Amino acid sequence: MTTSIAAILVAAGRGERAGHTTEGPKQYQSIGGRAVLAHTVALFGSHPRIDRIVVVIHADDRDLCARALGERADGLEIVIGGAERQISVCRGLDALAAAGTGPDLVLIHDAVRPFVDTATIDRVIDAAATNGGAIPAVAIADTIKRANSDRSIAETVPRKGLYGAQTPQGFRFAAIRSAHRDAASSGRSDFTDDASIAEWAGLAVTLVEGSSGNVKLTTREDIVAANDRLKETLPMTAPQIDVRTGNGYDVHRLVAGDHVTLCGVRIPHDQTLDGHSDADVGLHALTDALLATCGAGDIGDHFPPSDPQWKGAASHIFVEKAVEIVAARGGRIMNADISLICEAPKIAPHREAMREAIARMTGLSMDRVSVKATTNETIGFVGRREGIAAIATASVVYGEAQ
Repeated sequence: MTTSIAAILVAAGRGERAGHTTEGPKQYQSIGGRAVLAHTVALFGSHPRIDRIVVVIHADDRDLCARALGERADGLEIVIGGAERQISVCRGLDALAAAGTGPDLVLIHDAVRPFVDTATIDRVIDAAATNGGAIPAVAIADTIKRANSDRSIAETVPRKGLYGAQTPQGFRFAAIRSAHRDAASSGRSDFTDDASIAEWAGLAVTLVEGSSGNVKLTTREDIVAANDRLKETLPMTAPQIDVRTGNGYDVHRLVAGDHVTLCGVRIPHDQTLDGHSDADVGLHALTDALLATCGAGDIGDHFPPSDPQWKGAASHIFVEKAVEIVAARGGRIMNADISLICEAPKIAPHREAMREAIARMTGLSMDRVSVKATTNETIGFVGRREGIAAIATASVVYGEAQ
């Protein structure tokens, strides 16, 4: 039986010790070219065992969150937190339960820990599934001193058996939600992490091996160090520019009419293409090709034919949206190539207008746009003039700004 797993990323804090810059609190400050929160979301979003992600933010940070995540916000659940971390986590847990059935396990993670590794997450998941609760922890290596109010040393605390707790902290969902609700009902708001609430509620919590690199960004110095860390590791993790090629295919049937629209150009014809929008097969295929370069689904995901707002819509809207998505993911379009397959109308007289239209939509120069046409030698539905098909290829470079 498959275990359903959700993650709550807690990002509602004000981060006073890190200070506020023009980018906002620390979770929105830039490291390695993007917001701390974006790094953390990307890490959990790419984990194959995590099914749902809830991001808990401050009520004042909606715009900051939207800018930081961009297209990465698709598929996330954004929840407004409270004045205390404990309240924020409780609201995240409630959001997971709102759909009727919560997950089997939940991971609760500080969004300002962007360097947790997949192996640590897996250890927490496995231990929580077995024992009910688990946290990553690192044995304390420094000598620990307890201080008096005047900062004089009161005593040296034996460090044997002492560990520094990290996140994500994993629990069986129903148990930790119940513990949080009981703590709130009891007026307790002094817990420093979710494991301490679980302990208070009598739940078993197991320690698993943490990671020294799984640091919590607390001060401005931490932000600077994190940025430097990413700069140092980038040449090893991304030594080459990431060039991707996407393909798209579309077909629409021909019906009685007076024109067809192909690659953004209206062409007089004794038939028309039948579709929910303007049925421009060339631009539909190009839209899919662009979306394919960053795994962003297909044209139907973004412009479903069941949505009446796209009835009769000009297909340049779809291409321009795909261009925006590619840009938001850090891509630069290098070229676009479209092959139209039809017996009629003749494409050659309109080829340059089509190339110009595509160049405008994509921001490409004309020498990077190709439109070709071929017949189907009277074979099949295209050969019988029952429809027109198109194949598109797009090349996009990612990672140049890293």
